[in-house]
Amino acid sequence: MNLRLWQNPWRLMLAVNAAVFIGVFLHKIALPPYVPYIHLLVDYHFGFTKRALIGAAVSLFAAKVPVWLVFALAGTAWIITLGLFLQLFRRTFGFHERHLPLLVFMAGSPFFLKNFMHTLGHFDIYGCLLAICLLLIPARSIAYVLLAAVFSIVLVLIHHIHVLMYVPTIAAIVVLRHYLPQGLTWQNVIAGLAACAGSASLFIATQFFGAVDAPPQAFVDHLQSRMADPSRTDLLSFAYIWYQPLSKEIADTWARLPHNILGVPVFALLIWLHTPLWRYFAGLIRALAGEMHRRIVIAALAIVSAGYLVMFAIVFDYSRWVSNWAVCMFLVLHAVKMLPASRETSPIPTDDTKTTIFGAIVSLIPRVGIVRPF
Repeated sequence: MNLRLWQNPWRLMLAVNAAVFIGVFLHKIALPPYVPYIHLLVDYHFGFTKRALIGAAVSLFAAKVPVWLVFALAGTAWIITLGLFLQLFRRTFGFHERHLPLLVFMAGSPFFLKNFMHTLGHFDIYGCLLAICLLLIPARSIAYVLLAAVFSIVLVLIHHIHVLMYVPTIAAIVVLRHYLPQGLTWQNVIAGLAACAGSASLFIATQFFGAVDAPPQAFVDHLQSRMADPSRTDLLSFAYIWYQPLSKEIADTWARLPHNILGVPVFALLIWLHTPLWRYFAGLIRALAGEMHRRIVIAALAIVSAGYLVMFAIVFDYSRWVSNWAVCMFLVLHAVKMLPASRETSPIPTDDTKTTIFGAIVSLIPRVGIVRPF
């Protein structure tokens, strides 16, 4: 390792994170992909079905689905997300020495890319990926609003919980990048309202009319017919979730609450370790040129966070929800940085001892998890 890397702890932390990525990947591919694999098998064979878009797309190219395809598709999505995020960071901040702590607290956060590596095959990363795309492309025309609507529809078809997970963040990005700079016109107001109505209607249809309309055994038989190795019936153990009503999901979540709530102090600790990042974010908001912009940003953050609170009451994958909430905060931070500012915000200090310790701890934590911490 060269001398420059040792002399700059933030560069060393980035190297540590790269090693952690590899370690998490090697651990992940050794685990059976129960939920991710079955999502590649479910399609629209029995009519309109929730959580079936990815499986339907796979069925266009593969009659039989091997298990390795879970890691191939999810790994490709992860690599694309990493590349686009680095491009976004370069465009928004640049890879200057003074911004390396910010890069460490984002790209090296256990909430972000490392946890997406641990949850390979789950649908969370697609919301992040499409939101990053909206942060990278021009936002001057009404086509931007319509594209965001298409992205939202795709995400709801992938999994309807995206209506709480990433669709609010996409809406926040559209407001901050298009509506605030361009102002309100009849065209973009109508387009925005139509996008909200379309996404909401699709969510209602998916949630309440997207259950499989076939006997459970017929459904399982169809899934088994699409498996490259039909003997792996253990990978079909989660087929029941396509029949489970919302009331059952809520009941299961509240039944597990006394045990899962024990992880909240750990989540709070992980969020606290990102304090330098949150302070920088608050500084960006305070530095915005207009008071109205500040209020709209705060309202957007509150709405995005409210969606995650609702998810906490409905589905018990708490580690994933906390992680994705943090990712949404990172994405909105980029959108805020693109707004006009009255003054420059001081970057996260590179030579502060406490900040350096926090960055080192964040870099060493490999992931947050799926349900409970770690």
